[in-house]
Amino acid sequence: MSYRDAGVDIDAKLTAIDRVKERARSTLGSQAGPIGHFGGTYLVPSGPDQILVASADGVGTKLRLAFVLGGEAHAGVGRDIVNHCVNDILALGAKPLFFLDYFATGKLDPDVVAAVIGGVADACLDNGLALLGGETAEMPDSYPPGEYDLAGFVVGTVSPDRIVDGSAIRRGDVAIGFPSAGLHTNGYSLARKIVGLTGDGSHDAMILATTMADGTSLGDALMAGHRSYLPQIRRLLDAGIVRGMAHITGGGLKDNLPRTLPPEAIARLDPQAWVTPPIFEYLVERGRVSLDERYRAFNMGIGFVVVVRERDRDTVLDQHPEARQIGEIVDRVTSDESAVQGLSC
Repeated sequence: MSYRDAGVDIDAKLTAIDRVKERARSTLGSQAGPIGHFGGTYLVPSGPDQILVASADGVGTKLRLAFVLGGEAHAGVGRDIVNHCVNDILALGAKPLFFLDYFATGKLDPDVVAAVIGGVADACLDNGLALLGGETAEMPDSYPPGEYDLAGFVVGTVSPDRIVDGSAIRRGDVAIGFPSAGLHTNGYSLARKIVGLTGDGSHDAMILATTMADGTSLGDALMAGHRSYLPQIRRLLDAGIVRGMAHITGGGLKDNLPRTLPPEAIARLDPQAWVTPPIFEYLVERGRVSLDERYRAFNMGIGFVVVVRERDRDTVLDQHPEARQIGEIVDRVTSDESAVQGLSC
């Protein structure tokens, strides 16, 4: 009896790895060591008291759409996981250094692995970080046919005097929102239930092929990529004008914006200040999602928020015309007040 008889095809794994190895190498740069050893190495940038910042995340049930749509959707979730992780450490002011991935499936398909990890490598190149390595696991009887799980791990660096933790936020500061491309990587369990996805491939494919009012297919709207905000935000960080940041992921504006606010501060938001993408209008109307729930389950069109002094508002908006002032910071009056206001009426 062989390992293949037990459901593990080592040759298929090596074939998949060989197909993405060169793309991974192209991300390494001068500070990363060679790939293929038992661990990846990286020369940490010199500087006084550099702090490492790390994060890990997954793509959630957006993967279930990729299983149905196939093709480019597999590469898309690969890009998504990198951009999600990069944005998470960016919210502290960190510059990403390197990335590791974890791909697990019941029966390895080299084409799918190559597409997913190829997407990971492409996003690493776009964000200027090295894909140091990862794990590709074939685990028979652990996943249904055609399905897999994907996770990512990022490490970045920031100097102590450049950490943005929100402690500098004060009354009168303004919150500026950067638009999302769609759901990014959160809210898919609710979205799938709303549109009636059941897990049956042919049934779900028909639903995802539905054309929305703006001419976009439902599948394309739901699979819109998770944006990286690194290019826009790095410029603002270099200017030293950012006082707080929030990556709007699971929990939406209601749960993520408070993570950067000091205890005495409240963010008073105006939902009329930005345009809500059609996919959210579609889901909210079809699913009869309450005001409170929609701003916790979905990002509702805002993927990243920066808080700056009012005097710096025009600088941000002039540099980034796609951004909008979505609210202001006020003082907390009582301890039981919600940290984010204006979203429930």
